[in-house]
Amino acid sequence: MEDPYQVIHDTTFRLLKKAVTELPPDIKAAIDAASKNETDETAKTQLSAILTNLDIAGTGVPMCQDTGIMIFYVKVGAKFPFIGEIKEALTQASRKATKEVPIRPNAVNPIVGGNSGDNTGVKIPWINWEIVDGDSVEITAFPKGGGSENVSIVGMLKPGVGLTGVKKLVVDNALSYMGKACSPNIIGVGIGGGSDIAIKIAKQQLLRPLNDKHPEPEVAKIEEELMDAINSTGIGPMGLGGKTTVLGVKVDYAMRHPASLPVGVAVQCWAARQSTAIITKDMKVTYLTHPMEGN
Repeated sequence: MEDPYQVIHDTTFRLLKKAVTELPPDIKAAIDAASKNETDETAKTQLSAILTNLDIAGTGVPMCQDTGIMIFYVKVGAKFPFIGEIKEALTQASRKATKEVPIRPNAVNPIVGGNSGDNTGVKIPWINWEIVDGDSVEITAFPKGGGSENVSIVGMLKPGVGLTGVKKLVVDNALSYMGKACSPNIIGVGIGGGSDIAIKIAKQQLLRPLNDKHPEPEVAKIEEELMDAINSTGIGPMGLGGKTTVLGVKVDYAMRHPASLPVGVAVQCWAARQSTAIITKDMKVTYLTHPMEGN
């Protein structure tokens, strides 16, 4: 069997390279469909520029100068025998990708200043751990851009405003930043839990495929309503007008305290960087979002 650390490291390096240079097929297809559907000439020009940019990125260069801050989602099986290898492998892969892809260094110390130069540092990469059944590990590289992150919010609403208040918060936020988040966007919404739980749920929604509807009809209806409402604003690509302001809105929730109605709103730009692979206990790798040779 191959060395577990090296397999996890090399797989993560490939995930990061794919994440920053190639959109998942469903997101690229949605941008292409939006371009064909647009009637506003300015919007068509913006979407055409994005598609041209993606074609250039396909040669191996990052699709945007902002290559994000290093975040990973790791679903590790309770019986996966190499849990201890994961954190260091993700950290070293981040350093290698920074140097070799290359990826712009985006890890700045907020206390004393200074850029680490390799996209690692105190608590970065940030790893979202989830223990699941099984003996494999699923790793998602999610290098998150700063522009869209800057307009993500947590709202602590009064429970009495109900779902109407939740929807208003999401739409009002989109209206407040217009095109500053490099639309067309993907928006994740987390309802309930607590302030930290709501935004964690919201950000997790950005990992869902665009054609994925929430299994609960009531929640799926909110997703559809919010998407229609935001696209009806006419903000459009890059905030310059048009039909397509969001490619998707994804919602999930947690039970809330009777006195609180927290709502997290996580915003993703069109450069929705993510890439996922599964590694078995025997070190067999399957790439999910970006199938690769030898898959």
